[in-house]
Amino acid sequence: MRCLKIKIINQLLKLYKERSLNVNVLYDRIFFWLLLGLIGIGFIIISSGSIPVGIRLAHDPFYFIKRVIIYYSITFILSIMILRIPIIVWKNCAVIMLLCSCVMLMFALIFNTSTNGASRWITWGSLCIQPAELSKLSFICYLSNYLVRKSKEVRTNFWGICKPIIIMMLLAVLLLAQPDFGSIIILFITTLSILFLFGAKLWQLILIFMFNMLLIALSIITRPYRIQRILTFLDPWKDPFGNGYQLTQSLMAFGRGKCFGEGLGNSVLKLEYLPEAHTDFIFSIIAEELGYFGSILVLLMLFLIVFRAITIGYRALNSNHRFSGILACAISIWFGSQIFINVGTVSGILPTKGLTLPFISYGGSSFLITIIASVLLLRIDFETRLSQNQAFLKRT
Repeated sequence: MRCLKIKIINQLLKLYKERSLNVNVLYDRIFFWLLLGLIGIGFIIISSGSIPVGIRLAHDPFYFIKRVIIYYSITFILSIMILRIPIIVWKNCAVIMLLCSCVMLMFALIFNTSTNGASRWITWGSLCIQPAELSKLSFICYLSNYLVRKSKEVRTNFWGICKPIIIMMLLAVLLLAQPDFGSIIILFITTLSILFLFGAKLWQLILIFMFNMLLIALSIITRPYRIQRILTFLDPWKDPFGNGYQLTQSLMAFGRGKCFGEGLGNSVLKLEYLPEAHTDFIFSIIAEELGYFGSILVLLMLFLIVFRAITIGYRALNSNHRFSGILACAISIWFGSQIFINVGTVSGILPTKGLTLPFISYGGSSFLITIIASVLLLRIDFETRLSQNQAFLKRT
């Protein structure tokens, strides 16, 4: 009888090990399916919202749809390759990535490929690259690496906080010259949040925050168009056919959507009434076509993406994977702040900013870097689960 009990216990342990390996080693399935769902929604809404612009620019209703398919194909191939790269490689190459980003930002300024008054792109034939998107990922990798190496200095020494802030400000100068004010805000929020989460003293961060807010205020005052954006944000209906045109059209899209929307493909504002409907203001088209409940569903999916990213970072930190954990938390803050600013902009809560909606908006560089960051989260989760299973097998 005792031998039978031992056999049963051993069999149960064997089944538990097999189940643990089958379930935990792979990846976060919820995050993966949410990611695919948002990419699918983005493709559908871009296909719906870009047809009028494609006809006007290239006399081809499928012009942007073809480009999106190309971007998605390139991103898919790169994602498979990046998924096989260990996270330690990203840690070791963080400084090199940051330097490459700075060089690319300077390259964009020198060659001055201007679009709508902004020099944010490097154009090579039909290929168009926006270095600011790469700078977000590279700086986050650098900051995560720095916090792993200098965690004690960050907690105890004010100079330990100032070092990454200075690097961020140098990067901000290059971004401001383009100008790309939105990316600066994302870097600023992410940097202060991560420093606070991983040991920096609150009074020091408040001091840095006040100093940077003074610089931001000066940058706004010295550029009349930025002052005009603030005034337009406060009362867009004062000039609905001038400076407030884009925001008022966006608000009308929200109003037309009501509870259940006009139906997929039935947006009126996308017919060249709302500028940039398939890029920065794509959420307005979602609100018009899918309505209140459809918009809430998309926002819920975006929230869950951010929440799962935080969960991945928390698990990595508990497994003593400090770089991976900090990087995952930084990516989640980046995603969350960009989603908040984009949705706040199109709904009139925040002043207009040129930031895409992650996973959904049209934009090759933005989409590529966002998916690469998401693939890094999957890799972090894979390595964390693998180490936990290995530890379990050693104990048993």
